[in-house]
Amino acid sequence: MNKQRYSRQREIVLNAVKARRDHPTADQIYLDVRSVDEKISRGTVYRNLNLLAENGDISTVNSPSAERYDLRCDKHYHVICRTCKKVFDAPVEYNRDLDSYVSGETNFKIESHVMFFEGVCPDCQKENKQYL
Repeated sequence: MNKQRYSRQREIVLNAVKARRDHPTADQIYLDVRSVDEKISRGTVYRNLNLLAENGDISTVNSPSAERYDLRCDKHYHVICRTCKKVFDAPVEYNRDLDSYVSGETNFKIESHVMFFEGVCPDCQKENKQYL
C-alpha cells in the first residue's frame, strides 16, 4: 500500500463517510460532499472512495441493494431495512467458527464470510401502522 499525498478532496470525502452511520452509497456521499464543495465532481468522489477503501481507511459493503461505504474496517455483520434499504451495523460479534466449520465441510480455504440480517428499522415501523 503506497502512501498517498494529501488531498483536500479526499479529506472531504472521508469526513463525509465519518459523518454518517447508515453506510451511505457513493451517490449519497457525493451529495454530502457537494454541500461542502460544489466544485467536486462525481468522478472525484468515486475515485476517492475507491482509494480510501483500497488504503483501508474505509470498507465497502456490498449489500443487496447497492455498494455502500463503512467507516468500520473490522469484520462485522449488518442489518438491512427492507423498506428504506438503509444499512446498519449489527450488534453481534463476528463468528470465526463459521469459517472453520464451512472450510471443514467443503474443503474450501475460507477467508471470511458476510452476513446480513433483514428486517424493518424502527423509523419505518413508526411510519407503517402494521408494525405497531
